[in-house]
Amino acid sequence: MSIKKFIASVIASLKLDGFKKVGKKKSIKRLLAKLESRKKTLLQTPKKKLEKKEKKALKEELAIISLQITKGEKILAALNAKSIDTTKKQKGK
Repeated sequence: MSIKKFIASVIASLKLDGFKKVGKKKSIKRLLAKLESRKKTLLQTPKKKLEKKEKKALKEELAIISLQITKGEKILAALNAKSIDTTKKQKGK
């Protein structure tokens, strides 16, 4: 039996429907935490000592990080909404 088949059979036998969603949520949360820490370090850098190019690069990186954080939060909210919908459907049965 291959590993994928074994995992699929265990998931089916234990009725773990949200197994992949939980993994996605954890990875997105870890990524968001790393992005937040990177954003903090960028905001704490002394800006007076930087040259124009470095300041511009810093602003671009902050903009990209902020955009990625908002995207990650939207994805996480969508995953949470889907999990709430599925639990409501299961309780209704």
